[in-house]
Amino acid sequence: MTRLVLASASPARLGVLRTAGIDPVVRVSGVDEDAVAAALPAGTSPEGIVVALARAKALDVAATIPELADDCVVVGCDSMLLVDGQLQGKPHTPEVARARWKGMAGRSADLLTGHCVLRLRAGEIVGEAAECSGTTVHFAEPGPDELDAYIATGEPLQVAGAFTLDGLGGWFVDRIDGDPSSVIGIGLPLLRRLLEDVGVGVTQLWRDARA
Repeated sequence: MTRLVLASASPARLGVLRTAGIDPVVRVSGVDEDAVAAALPAGTSPEGIVVALARAKALDVAATIPELADDCVVVGCDSMLLVDGQLQGKPHTPEVARARWKGMAGRSADLLTGHCVLRLRAGEIVGEAAECSGTTVHFAEPGPDELDAYIATGEPLQVAGAFTLDGLGGWFVDRIDGDPSSVIGIGLPLLRRLLEDVGVGVTQLWRDARA
């Protein structure tokens, strides 16, 4: 049976896959994202950056799973928010989160998620497919007390763009144009197409509990 290996520590990505009928094996990559981005050629597009980061994560994990490499697909993802031509990852501190929200409240921005799928058979990578999905997010304008309360929860500090769609941050998103699962961190429509590109039908990965 082909197994799907999720190269991510994100509980949101794991939740999307589980809700969609897949129980992935989770392996967290040790990739230095800043180093990968810094090594890219000058002028690499924002879409190219998130795809390169997703690929680096997938390759890193693919090299560490000999027990699964007989038949599996490794999925790497990376998400960033594109605001005024600048990519924004995780803010990490309340100060940065607050500054970002002041810059995007009441405005729209594009959430870019790079996806990379590697097919492994007999210990070798026999297929690869990668692409970026983009979704436009229209942000509300939280009041000062609301923003203080949201930042105090810690949620926006460890997520790309300082917001979530499926958590507390969803209260401050007016609407989106595009795929909601991609905003959460892993786009199901795109992932299905990438799996097909490496010869895996998504229904092969559904858990037996559906039977």
